[in-house]
Amino acid sequence: MKPFHLIQHELPPAFRVQQATIEDTQEIQHLLMQTARWLQAQGSSQWSALLEGQDVHGTSDAIARGNVFLFKDGDFIAGMVILLTEPSTWDMNLWGETGHEESIYVHRLAINRDYAGQGLGAKILAWIHQGIAIEGKSNVRLDCIESNDALYRFYNRFGMAYRGSVKGFHLFEQPQSHTH
Repeated sequence: MKPFHLIQHELPPAFRVQQATIEDTQEIQHLLMQTARWLQAQGSSQWSALLEGQDVHGTSDAIARGNVFLFKDGDFIAGMVILLTEPSTWDMNLWGETGHEESIYVHRLAINRDYAGQGLGAKILAWIHQGIAIEGKSNVRLDCIESNDALYRFYNRFGMAYRGSVKGFHLFEQPQSHTH
């Protein structure tokens, strides 16, 4: 992870922002599996590889590299996100060759189902844009599977620019809105 500065250490009403540690790995894996099962129950195949034991985003390695951020309510993980400062193979396959130097890649934004419906996903997305400054990075990129219309609408409502579809995934991009 490139050097970063947390601008916003809390998300109202009571969520504390912190970088994940190795000790958080089991709880994070539980949250990701819970999310994958929920997506499956909604009829989505997004994240289904997790249910088969495959993690294309290498969450354990991302934790060790300092790329995972948690949003905690006391001792409970209410949400999480992986922020990559270097594009993964996945990102390179979807985004091609340009724009990587200035971009942060968002992966595995997940909300604990006990905290669903509270707007936490939007708060985390806003935090990515305003609550963290990463050295040399000024742009946010993310993708979602084409079949997830709700997520497509969510990113559009948030104001992220739609950059087209590649290999069955919608691409979204937006400059960060804080000043370094």
